[in-house]
Amino acid sequence: MTGMKEGAGENPFSDDTDELDETESSTERNQQTPDKTEDQSDVTEHMKQERQKMRIPYKFRRDSVQDGRNRVPLFLQEETKGNERDAQRELEDRFDGDVSLTDLREAIALVGLNHLNEVEAQLEEWGYGMKFEE
Repeated sequence: MTGMKEGAGENPFSDDTDELDETESSTERNQQTPDKTEDQSDVTEHMKQERQKMRIPYKFRRDSVQDGRNRVPLFLQEETKGNERDAQRELEDRFDGDVSLTDLREAIALVGLNHLNEVEAQLEEWGYGMKFEE
């Protein structure tokens, strides 16, 4: 004799299992048939996240200066290297903080890409565009 009433050892939540199964089945069905409103809200949420990303400056979004960049070897003439060093120091003074050499080089490249006439003039100084007639 155990002294327990019949059914006392049974799971008191056993009836809830059937309800839970029905709820899970209903949830699965809802997930299988996507709702247009959900799709639109997902797109809207994604757009909001993208806008927030754009507002955070690149310097603070990345884990390191190499994030999102391809490694490109850069060979500089001694005078150019000196000018680069001077520019870095000047910009560090202006920003009152460190300026990554990698960031500086990419910024210089981007500005150069926006001023191709000046780039062309420099290349002409190096001899580009010269024609030698025989």
